[in-house]
Amino acid sequence: MTDLRRAMALLDLDRRRVLISIATGTATLGSALLLAGLSAWLIIRAWQMPPVLDLTVAVVAVRALGISRGLFRYLERLATHDTALRGTTAARTELYRRLADGDPAATAGLKRGDLLTRTGADVDVLGDVVVRALVPMAVAAVISVGAVITVAVIAPVAGLILAVALVVAGVVAPWLAARAATAAETEGDGARGAFTENAVTAIDHAAELRVAGQLGVVSSRAREADQAALRSTDRAAVPVAWADAAAPLALGVSVLGALLIGLTVFGSGAEALQPTMLGVLVLLPLSAFEATAPLPAAALALLRARLAARRINDLLDRADAPAVGGTAAVTGPGRLRAVDLRAGWPGRAVTAGIDLDLRPGARVAIVGDSGSGKTTLLMTLAGLLPPRGGTVCLDGHPLDHFDQVQLRRTIGFFAEDAHLFDASVLENLRVARGDVTEAEARGALETVGLGDWVDGLPDGVDTVLSAGAHTVSGGQRRRLLLARALLSPARILLLDEPAEHLDDADSADLQSRLLDRDSGLVSTDRTVVLVTHRLPDGVAADLRVRVASGPVAAPELPSSTPVPAFRD
Repeated sequence: MTDLRRAMALLDLDRRRVLISIATGTATLGSALLLAGLSAWLIIRAWQMPPVLDLTVAVVAVRALGISRGLFRYLERLATHDTALRGTTAARTELYRRLADGDPAATAGLKRGDLLTRTGADVDVLGDVVVRALVPMAVAAVISVGAVITVAVIAPVAGLILAVALVVAGVVAPWLAARAATAAETEGDGARGAFTENAVTAIDHAAELRVAGQLGVVSSRAREADQAALRSTDRAAVPVAWADAAAPLALGVSVLGALLIGLTVFGSGAEALQPTMLGVLVLLPLSAFEATAPLPAAALALLRARLAARRINDLLDRADAPAVGGTAAVTGPGRLRAVDLRAGWPGRAVTAGIDLDLRPGARVAIVGDSGSGKTTLLMTLAGLLPPRGGTVCLDGHPLDHFDQVQLRRTIGFFAEDAHLFDASVLENLRVARGDVTEAEARGALETVGLGDWVDGLPDGVDTVLSAGAHTVSGGQRRRLLLARALLSPARILLLDEPAEHLDDADSADLQSRLLDRDSGLVSTDRTVVLVTHRLPDGVAADLRVRVASGPVAAPELPSSTPVPAFRD
């Protein structure tokens, strides 16, 4: 629960709003509880055929409680959702702030989908705790105590039975539901992951696997993993069934017990129970259990929130971790050099050693097949991943010698799957540099080939991309990301597949312009390292490096290269 408490603190919940939500929820079920009791009294009293005026107040009260129940339910929905939405807004704001101010490498090891889940769906799950768990649990506690006290005043033994039944419905049943969900999550998570991995492999590489004779093996693994996930779900269904049965069984026992006790007391001479109180004793528990009905779902919401909180806290711990880098300012010319550099993620394959000497203004193309480690190599050159072997130096010093904020402004890694926000085109470009003007944004967009596109937008660069990356095509997205890179203050641009999703002609043209100093696309004093799996012929790159399985050595750029921007 420590993880959940830490993550819930991000919501910055206003206690007054939470109390209002609990109060309106209590008023809703309190109206139902009073309505049940008063209705029972009115039915029995009317059976006794008293003067009509004796029933007038009760009839009006029943109508008032029926109306107030719906009214308070509406107010409770408004209050709880307002509290939850304000909380998720505060949580996202704080999360983005800490990611922006924290270690830039915090998100380097996360896939884009995982990162979006942690900052999107997981925060929504935390907000659901208010609506589905916090308020219902508090309301159930208040209503249960009130119902038990009321019944105990009429018949103490019936009150005791009701208390035990409410504990079964409000504690045991949610515990069983949470236990079942935990079992399904822990036992089936690995199997579901294995199924997804093998199924995607079989779909994406069916032809190669068929040629290698391994398609059947991979398909069998996927089927076995799927069966294991189904078996874990079946095992978890047993406690779920008990959880579903616990609440109605407890309700039945409570009502039956209250009826038997009421009938026993009803015929016990001087201590006889009034007929009207007998009706209240029987019908009141029916409404009391309405408060415990949402509690199994509340337990599941808490479980999901605990898992989401763990992922969010892990992301924040990454961002808040003390920077590994030093404090030195980046003052040199910007010469990036790698010696026998080997890149790779922990526990995964490592690239072959590569030597690079990138003087200011260099144009380098890194070529390799998908999965060969090109992106990992770029991230290592940017200092986002530690080298698995060899060294990376900037102006003769290791990357961890420099202040990390200044280092990120000097060496910019621009991923192929960088995010486009639900904001204007201009604001999406300002991600790289906050003071980008409209004229600069328009110029950059024209430079990368989006001039006609932005002219056709209803509000130009102020047009909002209402669905982020889904608003634009794959090629437009890559050009937008390239414009973002060009507007950044980085002197060394590490570009990951900037021409992907373009047709062959446009891809060749864009890569040629990026690697040609005379094209004017990138200023001659900025270094460009471009990663691609398909480099067109005739590009004016100073150096081509192929990432392969064997040792690869790229020679130092010759000092005789006739480029004025090159300097030692």
